[in-house]
Amino acid sequence: MENLLREATHPYVHLAAPHVTSGVLFTLVGVLVVALLIAAFAWGRRIRSREPGPPHPESQPRLPDGVPVGDSVERREPEELPRTDHRRKPHELQGNGIDSRRRD
Repeated sequence: MENLLREATHPYVHLAAPHVTSGVLFTLVGVLVVALLIAAFAWGRRIRSREPGPPHPESQPRLPDGVPVGDSVERREPEELPRTDHRRKPHELQGNGIDSRRRD
């Protein structure tokens, strides 16, 4: 009688999975996800082991002997641009920094 009353008030009860089945399903999905993560980690370690290691200090570039290294400071002469309706393109500009004078 109780089953008939439950079926009458809740007609979709039989469509839901039993509680035990859903618990087992979630457990299997969780184990599968953990297994995939472990496999991805192992695959990444394997790929990384094939890569070359960090360079040795002997293979690093060295500063040249006797040449000062640092910032260069220079002052450039301004170029006077004539007032025209023609727009100047970069290749039409003169100098390109060649006429600069170094400040000591």
